[in-house]
Amino acid sequence: MNAATHNIAAEPRSIRRPIRQLDAAAANRIAAGEVVERPASAIKELVENALDAEARRIAIAYADGGKTLLRVADDGAGIPPEELPLALSRHATSKIDGTDLTDIRSFGFRGEALPSLGAVGRLTLTSRWASAPEAASLTVRGDETGGVRPAALARGTVVELAGLFSATPARLKFLRSDRAEAQAIGEAVRRLAMAAPGVGFTLTDVTEPGAPRELLRLDPEPGDLFDALPGRLRAILGADFTQNALPIEAGRDGLRLAGFAALPTFSRGAAVAQYLFVNGRAVRDKLLVGALRAAYADVLARDRHPAAALFLTCEPEAVDVNVHPAKAEVRFRDPGLVRGLMIGALKQALAAAGHRGATTTGAGMLGAFRPEAAVARPIWPARPSLPTRAALGFAEELLGPEGWSGRVEPATPAVPAEEAPADYPLGVARAQLHATYVVAQTADGIVIVDQHAAHERLVYERLKAERGAARVPGQILLIPEIVELDAAARAALLDAAPELETLGLVIEPFGGGALCLRETPAILGAVDGRALLADIADALIEDAGRGLGARIDAVISRISCHGSIRAGRRMTGPEMDALLREMEATPLSGQCNHGRPTYVELKLADVERLFGRR
Repeated sequence: MNAATHNIAAEPRSIRRPIRQLDAAAANRIAAGEVVERPASAIKELVENALDAEARRIAIAYADGGKTLLRVADDGAGIPPEELPLALSRHATSKIDGTDLTDIRSFGFRGEALPSLGAVGRLTLTSRWASAPEAASLTVRGDETGGVRPAALARGTVVELAGLFSATPARLKFLRSDRAEAQAIGEAVRRLAMAAPGVGFTLTDVTEPGAPRELLRLDPEPGDLFDALPGRLRAILGADFTQNALPIEAGRDGLRLAGFAALPTFSRGAAVAQYLFVNGRAVRDKLLVGALRAAYADVLARDRHPAAALFLTCEPEAVDVNVHPAKAEVRFRDPGLVRGLMIGALKQALAAAGHRGATTTGAGMLGAFRPEAAVARPIWPARPSLPTRAALGFAEELLGPEGWSGRVEPATPAVPAEEAPADYPLGVARAQLHATYVVAQTADGIVIVDQHAAHERLVYERLKAERGAARVPGQILLIPEIVELDAAARAALLDAAPELETLGLVIEPFGGGALCLRETPAILGAVDGRALLADIADALIEDAGRGLGARIDAVISRISCHGSIRAGRRMTGPEMDALLREMEATPLSGQCNHGRPTYVELKLADVERLFGRR
């Protein structure tokens, strides 16, 4: 080691300096680093201030992704001229008096947003108090504050921030592209607008001088939150969400949950459509996200995510909103109560939806049916020809080995085609395609059912009901089955043996790496014991970190798959109708245990459009 290297290594990592009070400019820049991460953070703080001022319309504008200009204008109460300098000083607020920091009934109260923004850019605050003869304005940049001067403004407040992070260039380098920052602003505004459906919002990109682009316009929705929310959600999330969402409304011990949660078949590939609010504040709270996930555990695969907009309200004392600098997380006084209310309300709504599936599955099917306009070819041969072998094979698959009879026999003889379907939501079975799909006629369309997926859900719900009532009935095997498994699978099954016995599955060790299967759930009938135990062992190992209830539900899901009607099994007309009737009577039968749809529905009008009849 040379001398230079030795000196560097020996040098202390920190140098002891006297403790001193930071000046106001440095303190504000530090505070800005906590509160204002990016332009979207600044917009959030300013819009929340406008909402606290009881604004009915809020206009947001930005340039260059918010890096060069941010502006928020509202028609709220405004600020008296003499209070403008105080509004730009730290820890000054009109929202609390400091005597009770648990009774927070506004979006913000620490008084850090405005001075923090002024510390990292050029902030101009213009406001008109309702009883003031004219508006007043004040500009601050860093530790330089100008004087109060008259301004032109009819009512409310306008906050304009130019050159965000110009006072801290290092922070500016960490911002993403203009496009990415603009997208973050749009997402922040949409979340804020969801929580205030009675307030009108506009969002405008003013990057190009003289050519502003209005990106979002939301008119105020009438009524209270629950009445106004559908219209606001339709404008922000689209009609598909509102058409496939279930209303949620529940309360318990001072807590109230309201909003909408989408059907499982309207799930997403990422958690991008989950909007959660606590007392009107948008949050990304782990407790609430976990409860939402748990409520859909029975109906969604692990790589799918539910869509929801849910609003939890409670007394301010029941929640601490100041545990995160940006207030993105909260802490509940009774987290178990919140989780229980949320899971219970969502599960009840999903169960009440019965066999309902998302409308988008039918729309996707129609899209697959539509011919490509660019391909112009005759559908029929130019001259008559005899049926090909392929056509005859399809007829045999559709109609059975007896072959073509000149007409299609209905799946349920003696049932009038026009009358019986009107009595049942899923209609009356008319055919089975490829020994896998049941085709039914409804009063105003057709339904195509995946027989295995549908029956899997039915068996799953029946097993859960039997387990909830008592022990699942089992059937003792005449000859016990000896199953060889690897050590991990065998250990997982034996550890869970008492719980498996409540499901009608009785196993015993049989020396070495073998297990003796003595009893299986009666609902399954004849099963492949080795395949069943191997599948259950996989579920137990995969869910080892979850609670016992979740692990048992995963096991029940695997068991139900082994007891379901398999694809490839031909069904009689009465069997198909029985499947449809049980689907109508079973909660959550619109999707299988993995969240896939069990059926798709096409309205007659849609079919007629495919053939040019409409």
